[in-house]
Amino acid sequence: MNKVIASTADVMEHISNGSTLVVGGFGLCGIPEHFIAAVKEKGVKDLTVVSNNCGVDDFGLGLLLEDKQIKKMVSSYVGENKRFEQQFLSGELEVELVPQGTLAERLRAGGAGIPAFYTATGVDTPVAEGKEEKEFDGKRYIMERGIVGDVALVKAWKADPFGNLVFRKTSRNFNPLAAMAGKRTIVEVEELVELGELGPDEIHLSGVYVQHVFVGEAFEKRIERRTVAEVKGGA
Repeated sequence: MNKVIASTADVMEHISNGSTLVVGGFGLCGIPEHFIAAVKEKGVKDLTVVSNNCGVDDFGLGLLLEDKQIKKMVSSYVGENKRFEQQFLSGELEVELVPQGTLAERLRAGGAGIPAFYTATGVDTPVAEGKEEKEFDGKRYIMERGIVGDVALVKAWKADPFGNLVFRKTSRNFNPLAAMAGKRTIVEVEELVELGELGPDEIHLSGVYVQHVFVGEAFEKRIERRTVAEVKGGA
């Protein structure tokens, strides 16, 4: 089965006002730039976006905040985006902060068909407010729901036409989980290889989770926060 599409426009019909999008990436690493740009261009509104973070003001998911396309953000880290802060404080953006490990497991659970699970993370904190609590073996746990999005937008390094995926380094943190958690998963890749070229042990995620593959080079390699050390002495 060939799942390769010619352009991002071929799949934007699956995203509409009010859609829930699960978006891969870790910081600015491994984000699906082409699909984010296509969602911005389409101009859909009232989106719920589930992603580890929301990019920066002028790159990544932060681009969708420019025209206030995101209604609710489900994230574990949001500290690099001033526009995000402004919209949250003004009440224009609803935010659900989720511990990073819990967010990863909620995505994995959703992709595995598990509706909910219990975790000790967040007990006796605001994270636990309004959530069911149970005790197991003398320890308290709160219930967290699995996450399933209408569409998952994912970035991978390599794919074959069936959608078997290989991720590179840090981009593997959340992209495989995001890919599992979409009712429809759309992946952009830097390199497309022939069927059979990827060895079974190379594949990080089976193509059974993937509906569409788009080949597109990265726009740019951004560093979210650059920290340099002063070099003493001279050359």
